Amino acid sequence: MSKFKFGIVGYGKMGRIRHNTLLDHADTTLVAASDPYSDLSDCDFQTFRDWKDMLELDLDAVIVCSTNEQIPDAICTALDKGMHVFSEKPPGRNVADIEAICAAEARNPGKHLKFGFNHRYHASVMEARKIIETGELGEILWLRGVYGKAGGSNYEKQWRNEFSKSGGGILIDQGIHMIDLFHYMCGEFEDVVSMIGKSYWKNVAVEDNAFAIMRNNAGQMASLHSSATQWRHTFKLEIMMEKGFLDLSGILSNSMSYAPEKLIVSTVELDSTGCPKENPSETTTTFNGDKSWEMEMDEFMSALRGEGEIHTGTSAHALAAMKAVHRVYDADPKWTMPTE
Repeated sequence: MSKFKFGIVGYGKMGRIRHNTLLDHADTTLVAASDPYSDLSDCDFQTFRDWKDMLELDLDAVIVCSTNEQIPDAICTALDKGMHVFSEKPPGRNVADIEAICAAEARNPGKHLKFGFNHRYHASVMEARKIIETGELGEILWLRGVYGKAGGSNYEKQWRNEFSKSGGGILIDQGIHMIDLFHYMCGEFEDVVSMIGKSYWKNVAVEDNAFAIMRNNAGQMASLHSSATQWRHTFKLEIMMEKGFLDLSGILSNSMSYAPEKLIVSTVELDSTGCPKENPSETTTTFNGDKSWEMEMDEFMSALRGEGEIHTGTSAHALAAMKAVHRVYDADPKWTMPTE
């Protein structure tokens, strides 16, 4: 059986996670990986320090798990060399980066490109989306999302806080997932007001908190809090609708620090005058097991085999998310983006 030959750019934590998902597909083989920082001595395939050298190999597809500043060049080079690409988010550091990627995709129409916005594949999110699509709860009125973590060990020394490598702080790193979910539920938001700041981690150049209020052309509103000072790890997405609400709390991750993952569904109950009662009855579902990594790779591999298309994590999704992130950055007149 002929196998798809893969290379991985960036063989750290995420690169190894993505490698594991390849193992579920008998028609793939990992030929090589590159990483300038990680110990590659335990690898039983070709290894490189520079991804450019690795992309000289005869590869069918590349998985990009590098630091953000390398993502656009790695994707564009791989596409132009005739390789399919699966890349981590964010799609670079700024809008220009993803626009360059979109141009490379356009000049290589036979090649598939997918970005790892894996939160769309979490069970609670997929179930919420199904309920929205039925229309049984009416239209979305507003959304409220909180996604935060405690920073983590050696937070001030992490590459994600080096602006030249990351392009921003907690908003572009983690908040972009919540923004993508907002888009998934009810489309893009045009109007934005925000406040960005360094609340606790004073010795880094990038933000540790971002607050934003958004509104789209349909009048639907959303609020976002993305935080690196959320000492109790929190994922919470509330979706208030005409005839009820959806409340997603917790998300299953490798660390399990955001668990448990739950979805509360409630339908509005009316009183004798036809007005909604407070605190209607609720149904809670708890989900076990995270298959988001596997499901992302399943879709990518289906496209490579000619059995389907990329529907989630497209370049259009990535462009919309990056534009929204920078609308939030730009909307605060008191926040100045760091310089390289």
